[in-house]
Amino acid sequence: MKEETTTIAGGEDPFLWLEEVEGERALAWAREQNERALARLETDPRFAAIRDAALAVYTAADRIPYGEIRNGNVDNFWQDKDHVRGLWRRATLASYASESPDWRTLLDLDALAAAEGENWVWKGADCLPPAFDRCVLRLSRGGADAVVLREFDTQSGQFVGGGFALGEEKQNVAWLDADRLLIASPLEGGSKNTSGYARTIRLWQRGTPLADAQQVFESAETDAFVFPAVFHRPEGREAFIVRAPDFFHQTVYHMGAGGALSALPLPDDVDFRGVIDGQLIALLRSDWAVDGFSAPAGAVVSVPLASLDAGKVDGAAIIAAPSETLAIQDVARTADAVYVTALDNVTGRLMRATRDGDGWRTRDITLPPNGTVSLVSADELSDTLFFNFESFLDPDTLYLARDGGDPEPVKHMPARFDAADYTVEQQFATSADGTRVPYFLIRAKEMAFDGSTPTILYGYGGFEISLSPSYLSPLAIEWLKRGGAYAVANIRGGGEFGPRWHKAALKENRPRAYEDFAAVAEDLVARQVTSARRLGIYGGSNGGLLVGATMVRYPQLCGAVVSSVPLLDMLLYHKLLDGESWIGEYG
Repeated sequence: MKEETTTIAGGEDPFLWLEEVEGERALAWAREQNERALARLETDPRFAAIRDAALAVYTAADRIPYGEIRNGNVDNFWQDKDHVRGLWRRATLASYASESPDWRTLLDLDALAAAEGENWVWKGADCLPPAFDRCVLRLSRGGADAVVLREFDTQSGQFVGGGFALGEEKQNVAWLDADRLLIASPLEGGSKNTSGYARTIRLWQRGTPLADAQQVFESAETDAFVFPAVFHRPEGREAFIVRAPDFFHQTVYHMGAGGALSALPLPDDVDFRGVIDGQLIALLRSDWAVDGFSAPAGAVVSVPLASLDAGKVDGAAIIAAPSETLAIQDVARTADAVYVTALDNVTGRLMRATRDGDGWRTRDITLPPNGTVSLVSADELSDTLFFNFESFLDPDTLYLARDGGDPEPVKHMPARFDAADYTVEQQFATSADGTRVPYFLIRAKEMAFDGSTPTILYGYGGFEISLSPSYLSPLAIEWLKRGGAYAVANIRGGGEFGPRWHKAALKENRPRAYEDFAAVAEDLVARQVTSARRLGIYGGSNGGLLVGATMVRYPQLCGAVVSSVPLLDMLLYHKLLDGESWIGEYG
């Protein structure tokens, strides 16, 4: 972007040069602001102690080593003070569940970066089932979205000579078999869409140039994404291509045995969640009624893949449905079951569903109260699942569920502070249009309700992202220990109450999110938790936009604002970086 001005409502924008995010003038300005901020922070007598306490938590050796279950093994990527870039390592599931796992290092990223003189950052590995011995690694230079692809052999611990490899770009792959990849890459004959992502899917045969690969799909130039999805399961392999015009709409194509693609008759705003036992699994964003079958928005449904291939939905069934207070959050499949997480008034639930004739039998899995459950990893080749449970005051516990039995805790994160003196309460504020908006307040049990407590109000309100109870961050812990209170707002735009909650603040309705956030701020003052002067508001990315807009619209509500990595230029955001892919959210 050139250093120029553009016409805005109030005249010319003299700061347009700041949006050249990699331009020397913009970077120099950012460095100057950092130096000013650090000079002030580092001279504060509280700074060193808070920084050291946070660093100790982030680098603690007793963190849970989360991993992916891969047919009897667990793969983990681990970073600590001795492995700053990280170790990719593997242990058997039995060993992993023990107190002292026997890890086998697959790749030392620090050693690789030193040997190659590269600033490598780990972005993940796509491995071929069932052995998971051939993987395409995604390595980023410095943490950028663009990645280098390199094939790696986990048995030898070496990159595969003459294997699949590509230079740096925004790209992804899915294994069809040991010698073929479905690849989305703009390199070597591919093309980009207007969001900067790959526009084509090609079938790449081992030992041949990507430029010679057969193109199997091309998306519209204005689409946000297109990506391949291949599921290797006990009952066989199924391959799909998913076209996404934006974050909230999809067209799903099934690849037949001969490679032909067929568009499946699903709603255009479906959220495709894979296959199990010949059934396609999907999460609905809107009500669906077709050929005598109906399901509400927010439901998880199954449809026989054979029916969809024939252009029908015969045999469709509801696996789990929402209610006024319950919203489905996530879905995962093992070899024999579908696991569904939900929020009920922003408190976590976990369900296990298995086939029962033409329908499904669903049961709740017992969890501790008042927390959040997150699906960590599901093995499609066995009935094995990792899930995590946490709350604001209770640290994470990783559970192992298998073969339909009761889950067993396998890893615990130690408490990072003594929570005995604190409490969590859920309150509701009333927004400008009368909507009840929940929020959580974490405070000292002995806090005086006299408006004197310094309070941070955190929010996000976008992209269907739910702010459910999660163990407090190191900085939030230090804030509480020094007498503050911490609030988390569950405003519209998020996913706390399903698609309806998200859609209520989409595009031209975005001000509903700001009104909700303001209502929570006002409620904290009305309950005499704090005062406007002692209230700080905080958010990042879309949350940075939230607090920036709140500051402008309601300057009387708070005394401090932290707008982290914010998206603030809503006139030109679609021209910045990946901004065009956000049009589905902002318009």
